Amino acid sequence: MWRPKLDMFVVALALAVGLAILWPEGGRTGGLLHWEYVTTYGVCGVFFLYGLTLAPERMREGMTKWKAHIAVVLTTFGLFPAVVLVVLQAFPDALPPAAAIGFFYVAALPSTVSSAVAMVSLARGDVPVAIFNATLSSLLGVFITPTLMAWYLQSSGAGVPLLPTILKVVLLVLLPIVVGQVARRWLAGWAKKHSRFVKLADRGIILAIVYGAFSNSMAEGIWSQHDPTIVIEIALGAILLFFVVYGLTILLARALRLGREERIAVQFCGSKKSLATGVPLAPVIFSGRAELGLIILPIMLFHFFQLLIVSFLATRLANEAEAASNAQELRESDA
Repeated sequence: MWRPKLDMFVVALALAVGLAILWPEGGRTGGLLHWEYVTTYGVCGVFFLYGLTLAPERMREGMTKWKAHIAVVLTTFGLFPAVVLVVLQAFPDALPPAAAIGFFYVAALPSTVSSAVAMVSLARGDVPVAIFNATLSSLLGVFITPTLMAWYLQSSGAGVPLLPTILKVVLLVLLPIVVGQVARRWLAGWAKKHSRFVKLADRGIILAIVYGAFSNSMAEGIWSQHDPTIVIEIALGAILLFFVVYGLTILLARALRLGREERIAVQFCGSKKSLATGVPLAPVIFSGRAELGLIILPIMLFHFFQLLIVSFLATRLANEAEAASNAQELRESDA
């Protein structure tokens, strides 16, 4: 039986937003605490920790399942953006421009790592395929996500300078990942032993970035320009987007004639998006934008609903697998 679990990180995200509403002065750029330095160095910290904990050897076991890998990459960086573009063009005035940018940002982000692997394991799917694709997706996202966003912003008239953005990505994202990988030679054992501390540090930095983004938006009066129902509209849009893409991953996996375990890995990795990459990468891509809080709201809500929905789906698939296994054992015993 499925029972929803309270994700304390989601609660902490809500508290960070609440703090920004009550006390934006502490987190705004140039404010009392000069929070912009926390954000800038925090971005480097998040991706250093990602490089430190990234174990390339974990990818090797699933490398040969090339059809599943192609399906996940196509879904993550192809189908997702295509779906959002179609909807935004069909309903151009449905959302404020910043929220529309936020939804395309969701579409451009890589898949999750830890939660995708955990859910694939729970559903009795192909865990090596999930590990390979989640890791590959995150690495590709360092380059693909900024490129997709630069293209979208330029085509929508809200251009972002591509070369300066790429340079910032290299300095604040790629370089820390490389340094983290090099540091694994000496710190891999320490990171594994203190994995709980590393996870708390990573999430703490993400919360700090969220606080800063929403503080700037509050200080600039961005939220006062919109009706509070915008949050409900974005939440409904996030749920709809998940189910549309999840349905497309099912069709793609069937078209490729993947087995049950590979199909589950494709469905879960292809339909999920990474908050852990999206939040720290946002200040790099959208540097100086006061509406950053509204831009990252879609990925925050998408993260919450994908956890809720996928945990339900994973539990149901696990129950089906257990029932099938029990039935097979019964048939064999009767024989």
